[in-house]
Amino acid sequence: MGDAEQSHGRGETIQLPPPLRRGEASFEEVMFRRRSTRQFSSQPLQLAALGQLLFAAQGITRPPDRRAVPSAGALYPLEADVVTLRVSGLAAGVYRYLPRSHSLLARAQGDSGAALTEAALGQEMLGQAAAVLVLSAVYERTTWKYGRRGVQYVHFEVGCAAQNVHLQAAALGLGTVFIGAFHDDQVVRILRLERDEVPLCLLPVGWPV
Repeated sequence: MGDAEQSHGRGETIQLPPPLRRGEASFEEVMFRRRSTRQFSSQPLQLAALGQLLFAAQGITRPPDRRAVPSAGALYPLEADVVTLRVSGLAAGVYRYLPRSHSLLARAQGDSGAALTEAALGQEMLGQAAAVLVLSAVYERTTWKYGRRGVQYVHFEVGCAAQNVHLQAAALGLGTVFIGAFHDDQVVRILRLERDEVPLCLLPVGWPV
């Protein structure tokens, strides 16, 4: 299985702004504000906001490797990628989030919005969003210890990570929606995922209309 963060090659790395530790809205306000958003404006996303969303999904909250979401056995089977369409200061492309350095690793260049929309059965919000977070799993990181039950643990974990993204988006005034209907093989090609990485959900994010 190895060290996931050391296995992603030597593409360009972009350092993200440090994540915020305190926001303006209370948890209760954010919980009531959260809604699934399927229409987005053309306003670009700031790099700091993108970094905050990725931190909510997989950021390290207690070194050396404890994350923002619970993980069975602290095995962390999830990977977070982002397809950027309109992010200030960042070219359109595919990036892998590196939790230990809170940075992005460039994996592909170009606008993949139309390709993602096609992969997700024509769900147009994927091409309208400012960015699309993609959570994938390497099941073997968990199943080697827990066997078949580990698959369920991975699914619990991706639900927690996605909810974190929803709540963080609401706290920032942004919107997102959980998308699970897509062709796995097409998403794998677009994101250039490894053979053992399985995409589990797409989370388009941006400013609500």
